[in-house]
Amino acid sequence: MDSKTQEMYLPIIGTLGYILSPDGRETLLVHRNARNTDQHLGKYNGLGGKMLADEDVMTCMRREIYGESGLECTQIHLRGTINWTGFGPHGENWLGFIFLITAFNGIPKQSNEEGTLAWFLLSEMTDLPMWEGDRFFLPLVFDRDPRIFHGYMPYENGKPVSWSYCRL
Repeated sequence: MDSKTQEMYLPIIGTLGYILSPDGRETLLVHRNARNTDQHLGKYNGLGGKMLADEDVMTCMRREIYGESGLECTQIHLRGTINWTGFGPHGENWLGFIFLITAFNGIPKQSNEEGTLAWFLLSEMTDLPMWEGDRFFLPLVFDRDPRIFHGYMPYENGKPVSWSYCRL
Protein backbone atom coordinates (compact mmCIF):
# COMPACT_ATOMS: atom_id res chain seq x y z
CA MET A 1 0.00 0.00 0.00
CA ASP A 2 1.16 3.51 -0.72
CA SER A 3 1.04 6.20 1.96
CA LYS A 4 -2.19 7.68 0.60
CA THR A 5 -4.16 4.45 1.05
CA GLN A 6 -2.77 4.06 4.58
CA GLU A 7 -4.10 7.45 5.71
CA MET A 8 -7.02 7.52 8.10
CA TYR A 9 -10.19 8.21 6.09
CA LEU A 10 -12.29 10.81 7.93
CA PRO A 11 -15.02 12.03 5.57
CA ILE A 12 -17.67 14.60 6.34
CA ILE A 13 -20.91 12.62 6.64
CA GLY A 14 -23.97 14.16 5.08
CA THR A 15 -27.46 13.49 3.85
CA LEU A 16 -29.10 14.49 0.60
CA GLY A 17 -32.85 14.12 0.13
CA TYR A 18 -35.16 14.39 -2.83
CA ILE A 19 -38.80 15.01 -1.93
CA LEU A 20 -41.27 13.50 -4.37
CA SER A 21 -44.55 15.32 -5.02
CA PRO A 22 -47.75 13.42 -4.12
CA ASP A 23 -48.38 12.63 -7.80
CA GLY A 24 -44.81 11.33 -8.21
CA ARG A 25 -44.00 13.63 -11.13
CA GLU A 26 -41.98 16.37 -9.41
CA THR A 27 -39.26 16.86 -6.83
CA LEU A 28 -38.57 19.81 -4.56
CA LEU A 29 -35.19 21.44 -5.23
CA VAL A 30 -33.34 24.39 -3.79
CA HIS A 31 -31.79 26.92 -6.16
CA ARG A 32 -28.63 27.89 -4.31
CA ASN A 33 -28.80 31.63 -4.97
CA ALA A 34 -28.74 33.25 -1.51
CA ARG A 35 -25.03 33.53 -0.65
CA ASN A 36 -22.25 34.69 -2.95
CA THR A 37 -19.72 32.60 -0.99
CA ASP A 38 -21.69 29.36 -1.48
CA GLN A 39 -19.70 26.59 -3.18
CA HIS A 40 -23.00 25.55 -4.79
CA LEU A 41 -23.95 29.07 -5.98
CA GLY A 42 -26.30 28.99 -8.96
CA LYS A 43 -26.85 25.22 -8.81
CA TYR A 44 -30.04 23.31 -8.09
CA ASN A 45 -29.85 20.56 -5.52
CA GLY A 46 -31.81 18.32 -3.20
CA LEU A 47 -32.03 19.20 0.48
CA GLY A 48 -29.68 18.05 3.19
CA GLY A 49 -26.49 18.71 5.03
CA LYS A 50 -23.91 17.57 7.54
CA MET A 51 -24.68 14.97 10.17
CA LEU A 52 -24.21 16.03 13.79
CA ALA A 53 -22.20 13.94 16.25
CA ASP A 54 -25.25 13.00 18.32
CA GLU A 55 -27.53 11.75 15.52
CA ASP A 56 -27.95 8.91 13.05
CA VAL A 57 -28.35 9.49 9.30
CA MET A 58 -32.16 9.20 9.38
CA THR A 59 -32.41 11.77 12.18
CA CYS A 60 -30.05 14.01 10.20
CA MET A 61 -32.18 13.70 7.06
CA ARG A 62 -35.41 14.48 8.91
CA ARG A 63 -33.79 17.48 10.65
CA GLU A 64 -32.33 18.87 7.42
CA ILE A 65 -35.56 18.45 5.45
CA TYR A 66 -37.59 20.14 8.17
CA GLY A 67 -35.07 22.95 8.63
CA GLU A 68 -34.68 23.67 4.93
CA SER A 69 -38.26 23.12 3.74
CA GLY A 70 -40.58 23.10 6.76
CA LEU A 71 -41.80 19.63 5.76
CA GLU A 72 -42.06 16.68 8.15
CA CYS A 73 -41.01 13.43 6.45
CA THR A 74 -43.41 10.52 6.96
CA GLN A 75 -41.90 8.07 4.44
CA ILE A 76 -38.16 8.06 3.72
CA HIS A 77 -36.29 5.50 1.65
CA LEU A 78 -32.52 5.14 1.57
CA ARG A 79 -31.68 5.01 -2.14
CA GLY A 80 -27.90 4.97 -1.94
CA THR A 81 -24.57 6.06 -0.59
CA ILE A 82 -21.82 7.95 -2.39
CA ASN A 83 -18.19 8.43 -1.45
CA TRP A 84 -17.21 11.83 -2.89
CA THR A 85 -13.46 12.22 -2.41
CA GLY A 86 -12.00 15.67 -3.03
CA PHE A 87 -15.45 17.24 -3.31
CA GLY A 88 -15.38 20.06 -0.76
CA PRO A 89 -14.11 23.58 -1.45
CA HIS A 90 -10.78 22.60 0.09
CA GLY A 91 -10.75 19.06 -1.30
CA GLU A 92 -12.64 17.53 1.61
CA ASN A 93 -14.02 14.03 1.38
CA TRP A 94 -17.74 13.45 1.82
CA LEU A 95 -19.73 10.29 2.50
CA GLY A 96 -23.31 10.96 1.48
CA PHE A 97 -26.50 9.08 2.25
CA ILE A 98 -29.05 9.70 -0.50
CA PHE A 99 -32.77 9.50 0.35
CA LEU A 100 -36.08 9.66 -1.48
CA ILE A 101 -38.91 11.14 0.56
CA THR A 102 -42.21 9.78 -0.76
CA ALA A 103 -44.61 11.19 1.84
CA PHE A 104 -44.58 14.28 4.04
CA ASN A 105 -46.74 16.64 6.09
CA GLY A 106 -46.83 20.38 5.63
CA ILE A 107 -46.44 22.99 2.93
CA PRO A 108 -42.89 23.76 1.78
CA LYS A 109 -41.30 27.12 2.44
CA GLN A 110 -40.68 29.32 -0.59
CA SER A 111 -37.05 29.86 0.39
CA ASN A 112 -34.43 29.23 3.04
CA GLU A 113 -30.98 30.61 3.91
CA GLU A 114 -29.48 28.82 0.89
CA GLY A 115 -31.95 29.95 -1.77
CA THR A 116 -35.38 29.53 -3.29
CA LEU A 117 -37.38 26.29 -3.26
CA ALA A 118 -39.52 25.09 -6.14
CA TRP A 119 -41.02 21.91 -7.60
CA PHE A 120 -39.52 20.59 -10.85
CA LEU A 121 -40.67 17.83 -13.16
CA LEU A 122 -38.45 14.77 -12.87
CA SER A 123 -38.30 14.64 -16.67
CA GLU A 124 -36.81 18.16 -16.80
CA MET A 125 -34.69 18.15 -13.65
CA THR A 126 -31.36 17.32 -15.30
CA ASP A 127 -31.79 20.29 -17.67
CA LEU A 128 -31.18 22.58 -14.67
CA PRO A 129 -27.73 23.86 -13.65
CA MET A 130 -26.43 21.33 -11.13
CA TRP A 131 -23.25 19.55 -10.13
CA GLU A 132 -22.05 17.58 -13.13
CA GLY A 133 -21.79 14.45 -11.00
CA ASP A 134 -25.45 14.63 -9.94
CA ARG A 135 -26.47 13.61 -13.46
CA PHE A 136 -24.80 10.23 -12.91
CA PHE A 137 -26.64 9.20 -9.73
CA LEU A 138 -30.01 10.97 -10.02
CA PRO A 139 -31.52 8.30 -12.29
CA LEU A 140 -30.75 5.75 -9.55
CA VAL A 141 -32.59 7.83 -6.94
CA PHE A 142 -35.86 7.89 -8.91
CA ASP A 143 -35.87 4.52 -10.68
CA ARG A 144 -38.05 1.59 -9.63
CA ASP A 145 -35.15 -0.71 -8.68
CA PRO A 146 -35.61 -1.42 -4.95
CA ARG A 147 -31.91 -2.16 -4.41
CA ILE A 148 -29.71 0.44 -2.71
CA PHE A 149 -26.80 1.75 -4.79
CA HIS A 150 -23.31 2.38 -3.40
CA GLY A 151 -21.19 4.73 -5.46
CA TYR A 152 -17.73 6.19 -5.66
CA MET A 153 -17.23 9.57 -7.36
CA PRO A 154 -13.84 11.21 -6.90
CA TYR A 155 -13.66 14.94 -7.66
CA GLU A 156 -10.74 17.09 -8.78
CA ASN A 157 -11.00 20.85 -9.27
CA GLY A 158 -14.78 20.82 -8.85
CA LYS A 159 -15.42 18.10 -11.45
CA PRO A 160 -15.99 14.36 -11.17
CA VAL A 161 -13.15 12.30 -12.62
CA SER A 162 -15.00 8.95 -12.57
CA TRP A 163 -18.18 7.24 -11.40
CA SER A 164 -18.71 3.65 -10.36
CA TYR A 165 -21.42 1.97 -8.35
CA CYS A 166 -22.90 -1.35 -7.40
CA ARG A 167 -26.37 -2.27 -6.22
CA LEU A 168 -27.18 -4.58 -3.35
